[in-house]
Amino acid sequence: MKLQSANAGAASTEASVDAQGDISVDAAIVEQAAQWIVQLSADDTDRREAAQRGFDAWKQADPRHAAMAERLESFVGRVRRMRGADDDKNNARPARAALDAVFSAPGKRRQRTGSHRAKRIVATMMLALSVAVPAWLATKMYPLHYLMADVCSATGQWETRVLEDGTRITLNSASAVNLHYDAGRRALELVQGEILLDVAKDPGRPFIVETAQGSIRALGTRFVVGREADATVLSMLESRVEVRSAKQAVNDDGATIVSASQRVRMTAGGIGAIERIDARSIADAWKFHQLVVHDQSLPQVLDALDRHRPGVISYDRAALEGIKVSAVLPLDDTGRALQLLNSSFPRLRIRTLSPYLVRVDAPAGP
Repeated sequence: MKLQSANAGAASTEASVDAQGDISVDAAIVEQAAQWIVQLSADDTDRREAAQRGFDAWKQADPRHAAMAERLESFVGRVRRMRGADDDKNNARPARAALDAVFSAPGKRRQRTGSHRAKRIVATMMLALSVAVPAWLATKMYPLHYLMADVCSATGQWETRVLEDGTRITLNSASAVNLHYDAGRRALELVQGEILLDVAKDPGRPFIVETAQGSIRALGTRFVVGREADATVLSMLESRVEVRSAKQAVNDDGATIVSASQRVRMTAGGIGAIERIDARSIADAWKFHQLVVHDQSLPQVLDALDRHRPGVISYDRAALEGIKVSAVLPLDDTGRALQLLNSSFPRLRIRTLSPYLVRVDAPAGP
């Protein structure tokens, strides 16, 4: 989801930080404002009202917060004026409703007539057009597909939902899914991040998880699905599933069966080798918000920590690929996790350039 820069990109980023001393302050306020926007669009009425109270308190806590909110509200006003002449058009109403949902007065009852997708689009527009911060930070922290998703979790937060069919889904940090339920099937599209699923039985409607790399059809109950840049990783905790890569689906090839305590990595071109896993340790890791890795490359570990940390962890993937990690790291305290990595690999250099920018490298010795 976030910036993974090579050396040249990192140099320009660090120069930008040096040139603008207040960049970390602006970034922090943008991060907080974006989190409030996500929370203000929650489906649950009580959660939205609690978020509205928190947003109001946040604005009052610091003049800079109030200034940021004023910028956003000013942009909302401009959009309303531009849309005013188009009120009778269908595509105008969802946007107007989304704006009202985010910036209505605290005592005003919300009207949930706007689509979630319109709301996410408007939130992205507000962040992109009305906030004067480096574009790379806003777009990397909150990409469009994340803000448009039907269900998403904020950075550093875990979210559990019970879907309409009784399926229980837990999203870890900065994860997002779209739901496509109809009379014939239940489909969940994993947009980004990682989810834990406890699938409810419904003989008349199969449950399918879809990603860019392929699909997973549930034949049982409990499993974890995670998205990487070019792959989907499935970890089975209970029962079994059918897995088809995008290529297998096109060629109408048979599915691969993955059973409990097994893991596979799926790319668009096919299914990797089946690996054995400790299903109980994975379940415990989700319960206690831990990252359990065994002989994984350091960039993979940093990717996972990056998704649980506000801002970005910047590094040269090729330079760190050869470092293998086996560890249990706390996901609720990524600063501590980075310290543990540094203790295990003393040649690593971890520099906190700002609260929202960490640079990791491994300089060659003298």
